[in-house]
Parts: sequence; structure tokens; C-alpha cells
Amino acid sequence: MSEQDTWKRAAAEAAIAEVQDGMTIGLGTGSTAKHFVDLLGARVAGGWQVRGVPTSEATAAQARGLGIPLPEFHEVDEIDVTVDGADEFDGELRLIKGGGGALLREKIIAGASRRMVVIADDSKEVETLGQFPLPIEVVPFGLPLTVTALSNACRFVLGREVELKLRQAEGKAFVTDGGHVIIDAHCGAIEQPEALAMALAGIPGVVDHGLFLGMAELVLVGGPEGVRRIGGMPARP
Repeated sequence: MSEQDTWKRAAAEAAIAEVQDGMTIGLGTGSTAKHFVDLLGARVAGGWQVRGVPTSEATAAQARGLGIPLPEFHEVDEIDVTVDGADEFDGELRLIKGGGGALLREKIIAGASRRMVVIADDSKEVETLGQFPLPIEVVPFGLPLTVTALSNACRFVLGREVELKLRQAEGKAFVTDGGHVIIDAHCGAIEQPEALAMALAGIPGVVDHGLFLGMAELVLVGGPEGVRRIGGMPARP
């Protein structure tokens, strides 16, 4: 296991202390969240009675393989906590997510949860969001028109041109679990993420974007000195 993976694992282990037997738990997507699902599977094997709500088909397959019960979505009326990773986070617990291509489901599950706990290694901590490309999930229909609107919105908010790239996988456009495509916006520093989020959300054809603002209540950061806790607000009512 690499040093970075060791830090990710440590953050995931710390997140286990944030969940309890009997909970309904949102299961994130990505390399750090995978560690958490593995650890939760070990608790289930030891007798825990929890339910998992996966944010992607990949996470669902992992959870099933570990014996974590996954209810049908129509059977879920409350999610106690979601534990997920992040591609970036800043000091105000604002996030960029979607590097794994699951941002829409991740945001739906996080938004329906009483708490969102983020786990990450310390390379994901930034002073200003935007070093990581911002994923924007869009419908394929009218894609060139949507890209033009995205370019205009980014220029208006950021005051500069932004490189927009259609995400590829195996030589073809990457397709999300929801049947959409992803435009990765290479923004540079996003000084006003709230303004950018509002501008992007208003564009026809945009399904959602990877700015997660006001959602995370706690970030557990693994690094060479152990795990740091940032935030930690009470659970949402």
C-alpha cells in the first residue's frame, strides 16, 4: 500500500467512528470511499445491521460483494450519514467532486442525508478551489450549444477563458450511470464558487456540477501526522 493509500485508509477508519450499528449510510464513490466500504463490510460481517445507499453502480457492486444490505431506493426515507471522498476541499468545507463520474448521485444522496462526512488524504486540501478540473454533468442532446453556454458562464464569473474538455474513456465519451456525459472545466482558481455554481445551474442541458457547497459537515484528513478533523457541526434535523 502506498503512503497516500495509507492516509486514505486512516481517514476511512476514522469515519467508521462517525457511524453506528442500525444506521442507513450513504456509500460514496472513489478510491478513498472504497476503503470505507471495505471497513463497513467488515463490521457487517461482524454482526452490524446497517443499510447502504450507494452513489454509483461500482460502489453498489462492491457493497453487495461484502454483504452490505442495499435497499431499493423507494424503500429509503432517511439517510443518517453519507461518507464520501472529495477531489478538493477548502477551509470552508466547500468541495469539488465528480472525478469518478458519479457526481449527480453523490449529490442526491448527500443532499438527502442528515450528515455528510468527507474522507480524504491531505493532498486534496487547497486554499482556493479549482486546481482540480470541475466536472459538469450534461445531457448529450445539444452538447455543442451547452458547451458554448458553459464557456460564456465561466467567462462571466471568472473573468477569463476556461478550457472545457469532454471526458473520454477508452476512446469514447465517458457516460455516467445516468446516461449523461461530463465536461471537465479547467477553471484555475475559483474565487467565487457560489456564483459559479448558480451560473452553471441555470444553463439548460446542465444536469448538475461538481461544486458541493454547504453540504459537508466534517472532513477527516489523513496525512503523515495522523487524521485531522475539520469542522464537525451537529447533525441536520
